[in-house]
Formats: sequence, structure tokens, C-alpha cells
Amino acid sequence: MAYRSLQDCINDLEKTGQLVKITEEVDPHLQMAAIHLRVHEAGGPALLFENVKGSKFKAASNIFGTLQRSKYIFRHSFNDVQKLIELKNNPIQALKKPFKHLSAGVASLKAFPLKNPISKPVLLQEIKISDLPLIQHWPLDGGAFVTLPQVYTEDAYKPGVMNANLGMYRIQLSGNEYKINEEIGLHYQLHRGIGVHQSKAIKKGQPLKVSIFVGGPPSHTLAAVMPLPEGMSELTFAGVLGSRRFRYTYIDGYCISTDADFVITGEVIPNVNKPEGPFGDHLGYYSLTHDFPVLKVHKVFAKQNAIWPFTVVGRPPQEDTSFGELIHAISGKALQYEIPGLKEVNAVDAAGVHPLLLAIGSERYTPYSPAKQPAELLTIANHILGTGQLSLAKFLFITADTGPAISTTNIKEYLQFILQRIHLNRDIHFYTNTSIDTLDYSGTNIHQGSKVVFAAYGNVIRELANQVPDCFFTLKAFDNPRLVMPGIVVIQSQKFSTYQQAAQEMELLNSQLKPFIHQLAQIPFIIIADDATFVSESLNNFLWVTFTRANPSHDIYGIEPFTTNKHWGCNGPLIIDARIKPHHAPPVQIDAATEKSIQHIFEKGGSLYNKLSK
Repeated sequence: MAYRSLQDCINDLEKTGQLVKITEEVDPHLQMAAIHLRVHEAGGPALLFENVKGSKFKAASNIFGTLQRSKYIFRHSFNDVQKLIELKNNPIQALKKPFKHLSAGVASLKAFPLKNPISKPVLLQEIKISDLPLIQHWPLDGGAFVTLPQVYTEDAYKPGVMNANLGMYRIQLSGNEYKINEEIGLHYQLHRGIGVHQSKAIKKGQPLKVSIFVGGPPSHTLAAVMPLPEGMSELTFAGVLGSRRFRYTYIDGYCISTDADFVITGEVIPNVNKPEGPFGDHLGYYSLTHDFPVLKVHKVFAKQNAIWPFTVVGRPPQEDTSFGELIHAISGKALQYEIPGLKEVNAVDAAGVHPLLLAIGSERYTPYSPAKQPAELLTIANHILGTGQLSLAKFLFITADTGPAISTTNIKEYLQFILQRIHLNRDIHFYTNTSIDTLDYSGTNIHQGSKVVFAAYGNVIRELANQVPDCFFTLKAFDNPRLVMPGIVVIQSQKFSTYQQAAQEMELLNSQLKPFIHQLAQIPFIIIADDATFVSESLNNFLWVTFTRANPSHDIYGIEPFTTNKHWGCNGPLIIDARIKPHHAPPVQIDAATEKSIQHIFEKGGSLYNKLSK
């Protein structure tokens, strides 16, 4: 049975024991987010906040908190959507096995948006921004944000729903220089469809009309974040996934989702930007304050008894991790069709998604030659770095699995496979002075940084050390050596000051380890960190620190480094300086006072007492 609304979904989750109602009054300033974070970490249920301080509206979170719950929500359409995406990429399958794909064809009838015949749906009431649950998630956030928005825009040259873009771009509702109820901030990152629409509107000399839908059937929320194949509309995907056509109308020239719980309409005025942020984001750090477009609010609508959905992002894993898992489960082999030779790719959630990609490809260029070194893998790597949001990747590891079966989802095993085969003097390829993720502050300026590809293929050339070699315990200016995993040692040094000072420190390390280069043959990677103990405590700590705090062109060094014909390599271990730099954004941290203020909800008599997974 399709969900007609967010309320339908919540009723179903409550009926099946997957949702808990919080009846206590909860402050949207930090408290709601803190409760969500604690419940999500415990693998707990979806939440319905029935008493939000300062707002008459209820709020819901953690709806997609686990992959199991997400699959349950879309259980009636999940398989059909998978088949449709497969047919989009390989339509000949429908001819070969028509009965197998019949249900997908029937499901596609739900794809086309349906214009609501009622010009002004009776369920809509006009409200103000200040009436909404103004949720501030982290202590240093610049104000209240919408974290599950569906931002709708149209092509100025091809107006209408079939050429529209529906994306999830965070919205700042209050704070900074925004005039409450009149202006809100619109933050979008590189490689987003809304950017194309804004560029076209500017070229045509007109403001960009924007509609922000919040809530509605869960399929609408997922559609806004789904990386769809070229030519597939988010609105049609929402219809198929939700087994219900996307319903809309127009009011004052703005598209209105008539199933949404809330709709905010407004215009982005050309060349008018204001400071947006900070915001505790999914890399585990604050994205800092930068100028972004301002949305001049036109009207704000709400359904009767509307529910405000939200999520909280921070150091992964968080609820958006489940989004990623669900997207991967739905999309299946779509990328393999788009990128020839690609077998598998994993945007590593523990490293903040975009900073680290692991890939497996084919190596078929010279089957007649006994030589084994990356060739086709480099072609695939370039294709990956030129494809949509994959192009934001900063560290890309790629190999071919002609030997033992490996998977990018087994991260430790995959990395060890690479480390056993990588030629540090040949297999490292840099892309300097290029774009990186908007939220990644490892570069020296917003959007600016570098990339590196580690392409390893062939026979095992080294066994990996299972203990720290003795030479690390004799170092000066570096201490606390620890084994992260076989083949990787982390050491700590003094606080980073400047890149000039760092270069001197790395040369000191090089001079101390060069005499032991043969003893280091089983240690391909050395990590420099502020806290070696923390990095070595878990795989996730290593992934988060190393790949969010390093800019490849600036922070990769080596023992016995060299440059030949513009190619950089090293004869000894590769070094990644993963210390915090002065230009980095601060990490998000739980507020102790807030934690104390919500404790009663988890204690005896509270709504969440004994409701969390053990």
C-alpha cells in the first residue's frame, strides 16, 4: 500500500513498533538534535516529537535511520525500481525476459507527475518561517536549518515539471544577516542541477523561482538525493518509488507539491548573496561561513496537522549513511553501465563520502602481454573523476580483482590488497589545482584542492608488517608509533604550523628513516597525526582523520622522494600528513549541557526509557 503522506508512514512505523512518540516539551535549539543523535547511535526507532517548544507543528526524525527500516518503507516498490533502473541502462533485457520485467512496466505508469485539478488545495494554510520548528543542530551552527528539503527549480528555457530539478540543498532559516520571515539562505555545492538552472535564469535576466517542499511521502525525500541516470527525472522517480504519482499545482507561478507537509516559495535574486553557515556537516566538521544565494521568501504553506521531518548530520555514520546504503541497494549496477570496465565503487562513508573512493575495475588492454601494471584502470579512474559527484573524490584507490575475490565494502581487506601490490615509484597519480567538495576544508580555499589516484595491479610485491618496526621508536620530533593495520603505521608530531615548517619536519623524518629503508619494505604508508592513539583505535578513526584532513598535493610526502619527467614517486614509504591545519574547519562536538538537559527523556518515566536497541 502506497503512503499518501508522511503521516501515513509514521502511522505505519508506529503500528509496527518502529517509531516512538516523545511527549515531553523539547527545545529545537540543540535538544532535538541531541536526542536524535543518541537514538540513532543506539540503532533506535524513528522519532515523533509531539511538543516542540515555540511551534505548533510536530517534528519527525530518524525515519531512515537504518537500512532495514528504509527497505521496509519502500518494500512494495523496491524491486520494481531496481528493475526500471536496470532497464534504463540495458533495455534489451525487457525484450529477452518480458514477463520478468512486466511489474516494472506497470510500476512505470506511476512515473508521470499529476497536476492537481484544484488550483488552491484546501489543505494548505499560509504561515510564516517563524512558525516552523527552527531546529539548530550543533552549538556553532549559524542558526536554524532545513536538513531534509526538496528544492524544486525549473529550466528558464524549458519550463515545466518534466525538465525540473529536485535536489536536497540545505536551507538556513534564521541567523546571520537574514531578515526573519523575509529571507533564507540557499546553499548548494558543486555539480548540482540547481546551479545550471540559476545560470540559465541569470542569462535570461530573470530571478530563479524556487519551491522548497518539506515532508510528504518518503519517496519524495529520497528522490531529492538520488543520483539518477541522465535523463531520468526526480519527480518520475518519486512516483515509481512511492507507487503514487507526484501531485502538484501552481500558485502565483510557483510549483506546489500538493502532498508535501510544508512548501516555501521564493525567488533567488541575481548577484545577491549573503553569509550562510556555519553548519555541522556530514564530514564531521563545521562548514564555515561563506556567501551563498539568498532566497527572497514569497509565501510559506503548511498542511493541516503538518509534520516537520529533519535529520542530523555529523561525523559518520549518521542517518544519511542509511540513505547512501539505500541508494546503493536501489541503483545496483547503474554505474557499471555508465563507466565501462567499472565493477564496483564505494564512496567511504566513514571518511565523509567524497574524500575517499575505493574502486574495482577491469584490466583488459594487453591480455597478450605478461606485464602486469595499471593501464585500463587509469582510463576508468579518469572516467570516475569526470562523472557527476564522483568527480569530487579526493583520494581514489583502484585495482582489478583478477586474483583473490575482494570487495570495496570490506575496506580493511581491500586496502591491504592494494598495499601488497602498489609500486610507490610508479602507481601514484596527482591532479593538482582542481576542485574538491564544497564541504572539504583540507584545501586552502573553498572548492580548491587536489586529487590523487592510487592504481595498483599485479602480483604481490610485499608482505605487510604486523608490528611497528624498531626504527620508529628511535625517531626525534616524532613519537607514539602505532600500527593502524598491517602495512600502515601512524606517528604523531607537534602541532602543524605552516607548510614551510611541515616540509622541514618531513625532511627530518626522511633523513632519519632513509638508513632503514630496506627494513621499511613492509610499511608502504606512514600517517602523521596529532593523536596517534586515536587514529589507531579503530578503522573508522583512521579513515576519518587521514582522508578528511589531508590535501594530496600539499600533504603527501615520501621516504626518498623523487620527480622524474614530472612524475612524483618515492622509494620508501609514502607519508600522509593528516594533522589539523590552521585553515581547517573545527570538528563538531556534543554539548555537555545539552546532553544533561535531555537525560530525563531517557530515564524512568521518560518517553525513551527502555526504547533503545541493546
